[in-house]
Amino acid sequence: MMKTLTTTEELAEFCTRARGFDYVTVDTEFLRERTYYSKLCLVQLAVPGDTRDDAVLVDPLEGGLSLEPLYELFRDPSVVKVFHAARQDLEIFYVDAGVIPEPMFDTQVAAMVCGFGEQVGYETLVRRIAKQQLDKTSRFTDWSRRPLTEAQKKYALADVTHLRDIYEFLARKLEQTGRDKWVAEELRTLTNPETYVVKPEDAWKRIKTRNGSGRFLAVLRELARFREGYAQSRDVPRSRVYKDDAMVELASTKPATLQDLSRSRLLLREARKGEIAEGILKAVEEGLKCPPEDMPKLDTARSKLQVNPALADLLRVLLKAKSEEFGVASKLIASASDLDELSAGARDLPALSGWRRDVFGGDALRLCDGEIALAARGKDICTVEL
Repeated sequence: MMKTLTTTEELAEFCTRARGFDYVTVDTEFLRERTYYSKLCLVQLAVPGDTRDDAVLVDPLEGGLSLEPLYELFRDPSVVKVFHAARQDLEIFYVDAGVIPEPMFDTQVAAMVCGFGEQVGYETLVRRIAKQQLDKTSRFTDWSRRPLTEAQKKYALADVTHLRDIYEFLARKLEQTGRDKWVAEELRTLTNPETYVVKPEDAWKRIKTRNGSGRFLAVLRELARFREGYAQSRDVPRSRVYKDDAMVELASTKPATLQDLSRSRLLLREARKGEIAEGILKAVEEGLKCPPEDMPKLDTARSKLQVNPALADLLRVLLKAKSEEFGVASKLIASASDLDELSAGARDLPALSGWRRDVFGGDALRLCDGEIALAARGKDICTVEL
């Protein structure tokens, strides 16, 4: 029988016990299809060991359970909190209580550093490291419904029990290779609170558009600001307010009346009346009143760079060679756009700092400056001093 904690006292007892170990593995199950913020449905926790009490489910939907004992554990610097692909989990905890686990470890990031490929999945690591197979029958399930079945509980617990073996394996490998600092560098973004703060005034920057008109962008900014604030305050998905393509259409047509709104091809019926309609018209009005000096501008600096196709191809060859040499996922080192920008003369890139510079960036700059060339040596690619 799998143990499910449904009271604050039970959770506090487990978390107190967890402080006696070096690490605790953590995962969550949640829903987000019908809300702006993720709805936490289940928390899975495990400490080293193989008894019934070493891995538990925490049910935040039952009774009046408080997660504060868990947050106290998250704040304990003596216990490493281990996740796989932690971003969404951390967002839930930060939004709920302003807490980010410290110290924390992400096995997906560590696996990429250790040569397991791009964005490696948990199932792959379970198979390759823990030598186990996951039962995937409960992968697509409504975690908010109660009672949970035994199959659901078994599936959920497997997300933290196998994670113990994966963490211990990767932690040893990182220590042996001296790459633990690389992972720590990668985790800075995940542990930065700004990662999980969405400011309505900046929401327009995520909207894809090629229209660089200041007036258009001013209206787009206000429409995005209204949508973000409305979705946050009512905890509904952005798309339930209006979708991105409708927002771009509104920024172009600049409706001034409800009758104008009724002519929109892309606006949802619910958005043509009531609070949303009023918010749209007010946002358009604010955007149109924006003084020229305050109008937003697209970041065109990158788009104006002249890519050197031949040099970009050489950089791709160098990246592949370095990725294979160091056993690190190439996308973790540099993206395709990074290579294009590097060939065009950009130098403010992640690939040129930290551990990435040691692995790839340093030689990439030397290749760009004509100080080295690439040569084939058997099946390998090597650098040659010029």
